[in-house]
Amino acid sequence: MYKPHIYKIQIAGLISENWSDWFEGLTIQHTSEGKTILNGVLADQAALLGLLAKIHSLNLKIISVTREPTPTRLDSTEQD
Repeated sequence: MYKPHIYKIQIAGLISENWSDWFEGLTIQHTSEGKTILNGVLADQAALLGLLAKIHSLNLKIISVTREPTPTRLDSTEQD
């Protein structure tokens, strides 16, 4: 069973923070280099792929996708 993970997705350009709900509730941060970082927990790989499809449909350029280390409290949601 797939468990939730924290993802960090870096996108070229700036996206308004008002789009957070549309991006699965991920936080939206801007960098001084004019990039947007989407950061937060996604339930599974299907949620990640859905989010990447949304980004693609907006014709946004993805710079990187990274899975961050999962905190212990998220690990406890995994069922054996």
